[in-house]
Amino acid sequence: MHLAFAARQSYRDTVTVLTLEELVAQTPPNTPWLGLDLGEKTIGVAASDATRIIASPLQLIRKTKFTDDANAVLKLMDGRNASGLVIGLPLNMDGTEGPRAQSCRAFARNLQRLREVPVTFQDERLSTTAVERFLIDELDLTRKRRSDVVDRTAAAWILQGALDRLNG
Repeated sequence: MHLAFAARQSYRDTVTVLTLEELVAQTPPNTPWLGLDLGEKTIGVAASDATRIIASPLQLIRKTKFTDDANAVLKLMDGRNASGLVIGLPLNMDGTEGPRAQSCRAFARNLQRLREVPVTFQDERLSTTAVERFLIDELDLTRKRRSDVVDRTAAAWILQGALDRLNG
């Protein structure tokens, strides 16, 4: 099931997960996408530019309850005229899905119950590790400062990975 995140799949007939190519086809050109890094306590949010070339960290949403979290994501989408979501899917190192991946799929499913939003998943294995290494090695950020930026930077890493696949 290593490439399961890339294949079009329906879950309980309420959410359709698109491939990256289908996301392109189902979203208007010259509109940005948002990237999400769904953590246990926070949601890191990143946004692409309208040309879908560059991803930038945007915001950190501190999780409270699902409806509030989803409405915060939808409000950011509306405010940026974003037409789709790229959600990080935390696969295990062997490519299988564990509880965290199932939680991400549940978030997408429940979000689409509120509003139909084009969604694709991007393999996010080691994204947080890579981002933390960059923040330490390149920017020499303290632990406190890293905790403030790591999730939204990981969201940008996830979104940039999808954009690079698209444009590569």
